[in-house]
Amino acid sequence: MSDSFSLLYTGNIVDVQRLKVLLEESDIFPIIKDETESARLAGFGAPTMMQQLWVLSSEVEKAKTFL
Repeated sequence: MSDSFSLLYTGNIVDVQRLKVLLEESDIFPIIKDETESARLAGFGAPTMMQQLWVLSSEVEKAKTFL
C-alpha cells in the first residue's frame, strides 16, 4: 500500500521529540525532518533549529489529537 505523508507539526527539537514519543505510544510512527542537521552535514549553515514532524496522511486526524 502506498500512502503519502503530511506535515503535522513544526517546532523546536524538544517539542518534536515529546510529540514523537506520544504518537509512537499510540502506534503512529512519524518521520522527523531536520533541515538544520541536513544543512550542517552538507557543510552549510542554517538559521533555525526547527524540526518537522510528518505522519502518514491516513493518520493525520488521529495524530492531531495529540497537538
